[in-house]
Amino acid sequence: MSIFEALMILSFGAAWPASIYRSYTSRSTKGKSLAFLIIIWIGYLSGILHKVFYTYDIIIVLYMLNLIMVSADLVLYFRNKKLEGQAPQAEA
Repeated sequence: MSIFEALMILSFGAAWPASIYRSYTSRSTKGKSLAFLIIIWIGYLSGILHKVFYTYDIIIVLYMLNLIMVSADLVLYFRNKKLEGQAPQAEA
């Protein structure tokens, strides 16, 4: 296990609760990038697969937690996109 890898994953993971909260309360996709969320999701999944196949250690739990948080933010993105589609359009 590398303490530096753990610190990196913890640092990245520290931002997700705030992002999820903002997505949930704002009910908007403004400031969100679907491509970014998908790229990050793929990155965490790749980290998990690397841990499973090459260097299995406890850090896999941090990757999994981050993957769950990004997944939650993705679900909220699609919920918010749907809500935006249902909102009445403002007249110009």
